[in-house]
Amino acid sequence: MTLKGKFILAVVAILTLSYGVLVLYTSHLQNRLVIGQAEQQARMLYRQVVLTRQWVADHQGLFLIQTEAARPNDFLNEPTITTDTGMMLVKRNPAMVTRELSEYATRTGLGWFRVTSLQPVNPANAPDAFEQESLRSFSAGQTEHLAISRNPDGRVLRYAAPLVAETSCLTCHGAHGYRTGDIRGALSITIPIGWADTVIARNNSTIVLLGLVSVLAAAAVMLLLFNRLVTRPIQGLSRAMAVFPEQTAAPPDLPKSPDEIGQLNASFMALCQRLAASQKALAAAGEQGFRAEKLAALGQLTAGIAHEINNPLAGMLNCVKTMEEEPENLDLQKRYLPLLHKGLRRIESTMRQLLNYGRVEPLRIHQVHIDTVILDCLDLLGYRLKNIAVNLDLRFNALCCIDSEAIKQIVMNIILNATQAMPEGGALDIASREEGGSVLLIIEDTGVGIAEELQGRIFDPFFTTKEVGEGTGLGLAVTLAMVQRLGGQISVRSRPGEGATFTVTLPIDRHCLTAEPKDNSR
Repeated sequence: MTLKGKFILAVVAILTLSYGVLVLYTSHLQNRLVIGQAEQQARMLYRQVVLTRQWVADHQGLFLIQTEAARPNDFLNEPTITTDTGMMLVKRNPAMVTRELSEYATRTGLGWFRVTSLQPVNPANAPDAFEQESLRSFSAGQTEHLAISRNPDGRVLRYAAPLVAETSCLTCHGAHGYRTGDIRGALSITIPIGWADTVIARNNSTIVLLGLVSVLAAAAVMLLLFNRLVTRPIQGLSRAMAVFPEQTAAPPDLPKSPDEIGQLNASFMALCQRLAASQKALAAAGEQGFRAEKLAALGQLTAGIAHEINNPLAGMLNCVKTMEEEPENLDLQKRYLPLLHKGLRRIESTMRQLLNYGRVEPLRIHQVHIDTVILDCLDLLGYRLKNIAVNLDLRFNALCCIDSEAIKQIVMNIILNATQAMPEGGALDIASREEGGSVLLIIEDTGVGIAEELQGRIFDPFFTTKEVGEGTGLGLAVTLAMVQRLGGQISVRSRPGEGATFTVTLPIDRHCLTAEPKDNSR
C-alpha cells in the first residue's frame, strides 16, 4: 500500500472510530437521560399516590354510590353503609383507590402501579419476582428498588418503594398485626420507556449518516491535499535520488518550497555534496576502523577470559573463607581441599579451552560419574546460586567413559548462562537420566528467556547480547564445540519471559578400562 493510501486509510479509520465513540457515548447518554427521567417520574408518582392514599386513610375511606361499576369490596369488614335516605354507599379503602387510579393511568399509557405485600389480604396483590426482591430489600433497610426489564411492548422501568403503616392505617390493618411505622407492603410502579428506544435509534441513524458524509468529505479533501503537497514533491525527490551520484545538480522539477518537504530537498542536496566529499576520507578511515574493530574484539576476549577465570576463583575463595572461619574442622578441610584442587584444574582447563578455541586437542577419556561432576560444579558455583533455588533430579547413577573436564565445561557454561539470565533470582532445574543409549542433561531456568530470532545465533563464536566487557560470546560456542567433540547434540527451547531449557544428549560408553589420569601437579 502506498503512503497516500496508508495516510487516507488512517484518517478514515480515526474519523470512523471517533464517530463510533460519539454514537456510543450519545446513545449511552440518551439512555441515561431517559432512565433518569423515568426514575424521577416514578418517584413523583409514588409520592402522589402515597399522598392520595394518606388522604383516603385520614378520612376513613372514600364512599361512592353503589353502581355496576362500583361494587362492594369483599375484603373489607364494612364494605357498604346505608344512608338515612336509604342510599347504598360502597367503601373504597386506599388499596382500592390505588388500583382504580392505576387502571386510569394504564389507559393513558403513562405507566401503571399497584400495591403488593408478602402477606397480601387480597390474593390479586401477590408480588411478582421483582416485587418479592424489593420487599426483601426493604426489610434490610433499603428505601427504594429500581430495575430495567422488558415486556412485549419494549423496555420498562420497574420502581418499588415501601408503604409504612400510619396511625390512620391501623383502622383496617390493626387486625393484621401491624403497628405504626411497620412496612406493610410496597407500591410497585411501572414506567414504559420503549418509546425512547425508537427515538434513540433514530438519533443514532442520523449521527451515523452525518458521520459517513463527513468521513467521505474529509477523505476527498485529504486526498487532494496529499497529492499536491506530499506525493508530487516526494516523486521529484525520488527522481533526484535515482540519478545520484551521476548527476549532482538539482533537477529542475525539484520543489523549493519553504515547508518541510522543501527543507528535505535542500537537506538531500547538501547530503549529496557531503557524500561526494567524504568518499576519499572513508577509504582511508576504513583501514583504521578495521584495526579498531580487531582491538575491540581483543578487549572483549580478554574480558571474557577474566570472567571465565573469576568464576572458579570466586568459588575457591568461598571455600578458603569457610575454612578460615573453621580452621579446626578437619571434615570441612577434607571436603574443600579436593574442591580447591579441582578449581585450579578448572582454571587451567578454562584457559586451555578459551584461548585455544577451535584448536582440536585429544580428549582424556576415563570413568566418570556424571552426577558427581554436576554436584562439584554446583559447589564451585555456590556463590552465584545464593538467590536461586536449585532443584536436582539426578537419575544417571552409573559410571561412563567420558572426559570429565569437558562435562564440567558444558555444565558450568550453561549454568553461568542461566544465572546471568536471572539477575533477581529464580529457579534452576537440573536433571540427568539415561534414554535410548544416551545420557540426557537437562538444565532449565526461569530467566528472561531468549528471543526466537536469536536462538539460532547463541552458539556462534563472539555472539553476545551483553555489554562490552561483560562477556566474549564464547561460553555457549565452547559448549557446542565440546558437545560435538563428545559426539553429542545440544538444543535450546525458550520464549521471552519464560526461561530457557538446554538439553544435552551424549552417547554412553561403558567399555573403557583406562583409570582416571593422575594429576602431575600433585
